[in-house]
Amino acid sequence: MVDLAALVRVLERGGVVACPTETWLGLLADALNEKAVARVAELKGRPADMPIALLLADAQAVADVAEVPSAAARALMEAHWPGPLTILLAAKPGLSPRLTREGKLGVRVPGPSPAADLARAFGGPLTATSANRTGEPSLRSADELPVALAQGLDGVVPGVSPGGAPSTLIDATTSPMRLLRAGAIEIDPATL
Repeated sequence: MVDLAALVRVLERGGVVACPTETWLGLLADALNEKAVARVAELKGRPADMPIALLLADAQAVADVAEVPSAAARALMEAHWPGPLTILLAAKPGLSPRLTREGKLGVRVPGPSPAADLARAFGGPLTATSANRTGEPSLRSADELPVALAQGLDGVVPGVSPGGAPSTLIDATTSPMRLLRAGAIEIDPATL
């Protein structure tokens, strides 16, 4: 049994946790803690110009990090959350620059997975990036973590992610919205 309370305490202290999501193993950290976000980027070797998306506990949490989404974006959220759909929205001011690009922020409410359980238990936004070095293949479990990456973690949630396609990525800051990455949820760009 996973001790969610202990993992929440790790996150509250600025720790980084490897955790299975509904797609791939992810690196989760408190997205409102600048040092924690910087640690995630360092562990991944992620350039500063590659933003890190967020996992949210539920759709209502969008209001904490992003401006009010359009009706079309809200319809996508209602249809596909919880699930592997990342939506780019206009970011609220004050977020780490490592989370945004051109004022946009990627958010999703994860589908059934240990990451969804941890996001709900934590209650605030968490980083949502795969637990691998940038440019290397995504991983399904902590057993696959490179030693250097594993040694930099503060916690590991047991379990295996299913793998497959990454989350689908939609830019909802434009009208019409744009499909930026085809992924686990099939969305016809003509319907956006």
